[in-house]
Amino acid sequence: MSDLLSQARNTTAAQPLAARQRPQTLESYVGQSHLLAPGKALREVIEKGHLHSMIFWGPPGVGKTTLARLLAAHVNVHFIAISAVFAGVKDIRAAMEEARLMRDQWQKQTLLFVDEVHRFNKSQQDAFLPYIEDGTVIFIGATTENPSFELNNAILSRCRVYVLQSLTEDELRQVVNNALAGDAVLQKQRVSIGPEALQIMVRAAQGDARTALNLLEMAADIAEADPAGGLLVTEKTLGHILQGNIHRFDKGGEIFHDQISALHKAVRGSSPDAALYWCLRMLDGGCDPLYVARRVVRMASEDIGNADPRALQIALNAWDVVERLGSPESELTLAQAVIYMACAPKSNAVYVAFNQARQLVANAPAYDVPMHIRNAPTNLMKDLGYGVDYRYAHDFPDAFVPGDSYFPPELHEKLHGACFYQPSSRGLEQKIGDKLAHLAQLNQNSGWQRYPVQGKGGKK
Repeated sequence: MSDLLSQARNTTAAQPLAARQRPQTLESYVGQSHLLAPGKALREVIEKGHLHSMIFWGPPGVGKTTLARLLAAHVNVHFIAISAVFAGVKDIRAAMEEARLMRDQWQKQTLLFVDEVHRFNKSQQDAFLPYIEDGTVIFIGATTENPSFELNNAILSRCRVYVLQSLTEDELRQVVNNALAGDAVLQKQRVSIGPEALQIMVRAAQGDARTALNLLEMAADIAEADPAGGLLVTEKTLGHILQGNIHRFDKGGEIFHDQISALHKAVRGSSPDAALYWCLRMLDGGCDPLYVARRVVRMASEDIGNADPRALQIALNAWDVVERLGSPESELTLAQAVIYMACAPKSNAVYVAFNQARQLVANAPAYDVPMHIRNAPTNLMKDLGYGVDYRYAHDFPDAFVPGDSYFPPELHEKLHGACFYQPSSRGLEQKIGDKLAHLAQLNQNSGWQRYPVQGKGGKK
């Protein structure tokens, strides 16, 4: 018996610190107070002891797996865990058979925890539905990706989504201090950490408890002996571990889209400092600079447009530099472009006009091109009336033909003078707006109209 106990202790000691420090009770669980504090949604479910199927959505290392295990233990149900990274249909069937056996022979419910559930395809996700429906399992799926995009509607309709948040720095300090005080291996080594080093550690963990514990374990392995005979983790110790530390960035996942959204909105909101911050966060996280360059080109048209047409050229120049120089030499030019976009006068008039015109094209019939603006390169086409009565704009003052129209007649009548492009009063568009207003006045005062309006004169 003593040999078995000794072997068990050795096995536990061989586990990573993060595994050894996995909370065994809800009271020792750190974080997610917005869900687990008294009176909060998930806390109410736990206290009543009636679990429902749910999705845990949150970044890595915030306790999704641990919370699922604790819920199963708290309500005394059988726990099965599978990972979508490794599991297939065979594993799903085996889990369901185990759950049926527990229900039929032992009258015990099963909580099925599926880690990285978004990695299952549609048919694999659908395979769970009958077992959720008939109560064979309480289903808990964990995902780092937005469930709205990655999970089937059928699964989502049967599960409540709980959003788990990154741990705060105070919560990460608690995690580290709990490990220093409660882990047998660290206690045996008498590991300690100074306040400055602890601050560096929790900041580097970026809300991820697993990362914090991994950093602590690595630091303990290389920490220097202190005068009392223990091991002291210092700033120098962490410096060796954190060389080239990469901030959290998932190249296509939820964090990726959040950060590019933040960059775009900072540019739109004319905040060069915030725009530069998010640009550098993405680059620091390993984002392809060409992707950022492409998005900056989009910003130039969507949010600046003709208020400052130079923005588009600057964006294209930055893209060209990124392609020619690569990273990191081109990153300064990319930052220059981002700052210019943020500082430029803003207008979404082109964007609005584009969407309105596209909607009209999609919903209106395919009207023929009016005869007067058709090309007539041959005598036959001229005989058929192509180009008849076309008025050459350069033959008129200001190169403008008052009263003319270039729409199909059916659309001209339907639009009643409405226009898609409404220039803003900012930047160059102020002058564009003044010119268009002047031309509109010329049209209104013209004694000739291409398409006569009832009660007004027509062609002369």
